[in-house]
Amino acid sequence: MSALNKTALTVVAAALLPVLIAAPASADNSDDKADKRKHPNPPASMSTVGGAQLGKPGTQVSLGPDAPVLPKSVSGRSWIVADAESGDVLASHNAHWRLPPASTLKMLFADTLLPKLPKNTVHKVADTDLADVGEGSSLVGIKEDHTYTVHDLWLGVFLRSGNDAVHVLSSMNGSVAKTVQDMQAHAEDLQALDTQVVSPDGYDADGQVSSAYDLTLIARSGMQKKDFREYCSTVSADFPGEQEEGEERGTFAIQNTNRLLTGANGIDPYKGIAGVKNGNTTHAGATFTGVAERNGKVLLVTVMNPESDESQAVYKEAARLLDWGFTAAGKVKPVGELVAPKSAQTGAGAGAGASGGAEAAKNGKGAPAKTAAEQESSGGVATALAITGGVLVMLAAGVFLVNRRWPLRRR
Repeated sequence: MSALNKTALTVVAAALLPVLIAAPASADNSDDKADKRKHPNPPASMSTVGGAQLGKPGTQVSLGPDAPVLPKSVSGRSWIVADAESGDVLASHNAHWRLPPASTLKMLFADTLLPKLPKNTVHKVADTDLADVGEGSSLVGIKEDHTYTVHDLWLGVFLRSGNDAVHVLSSMNGSVAKTVQDMQAHAEDLQALDTQVVSPDGYDADGQVSSAYDLTLIARSGMQKKDFREYCSTVSADFPGEQEEGEERGTFAIQNTNRLLTGANGIDPYKGIAGVKNGNTTHAGATFTGVAERNGKVLLVTVMNPESDESQAVYKEAARLLDWGFTAAGKVKPVGELVAPKSAQTGAGAGAGASGGAEAAKNGKGAPAKTAAEQESSGGVATALAITGGVLVMLAAGVFLVNRRWPLRRR
């Protein structure tokens, strides 16, 4: 090859080199754009229930001089940290973004139905009770033509997140459709206005949404019911099994799927945890609402759909936010508040939650269960239950004051 040709090839190669190098980078940028399309942005304008700042997209926090900064490793699309007693929202991120709730919606299901169904009621399961359970649902293992107490069924709902138990209880309430209507009405009374109920168990359904703010409101309401507190803090229990003809009916052990309560899959039990509920579906991702106590302070946290690749991210992020909240309490200016139910302003239905708990306590004991208070690994949970049982349950006296935060502060 002549020197002239060699020189020409060298020039052409030098000219093409930047293009060849840039090509892979262009492909990566395309992937980045595709990845961003998978992670939608929150609406520019959201509900302002609880305060105008909560309706803004992004992280909302007002740090005082000595307040710790928020943890960096929190990727939830929506989250909130609130004082369970005062209702102050310490910090939030897209608090009112309407997202699929998964099984955290079972908190609303329980808060709605617990007062209606005495726990010692016995029900024989018909095939129609289980006809509409979604494919791939989490199940506790309920069998047709077998009898269960309402207490058994609630253990199945809270511990195993059993959609089969939800559908049986819904049938006992009249029907799934009626239960959805009841849940929606209760959500509206709580002013959980981001919540749209389509299925009582949180199974993915078109149009079914809630928000971190709403789920926290719902959890706060539920924790004022004695039986709600006991079920959501139960670590393990015996559940009725199948009964063979001529043989005594046996039981099998079930364990709570709340990793911060029980510890599993690389998660340590969170000291002071007292519930509440976890969820996970293909459409919703992982969701979690928890309540915990430390040094006399009770906090609620909700995390929805972490985008991190970290294993068990929803629990780890909730724990980080709780740690921050306990350290930041008293050092930040609230960015909003958890509002009172509409009925609390007039006293309508004031005793509903408390009477439900009292009725549950009066009725049969049901299957033996271990609560988190009996598990030393959960540390301060007994105190948390005492606080939520004593301070938050001022509902028991049916006491409400107009223009006061609800529940009433510690006296």
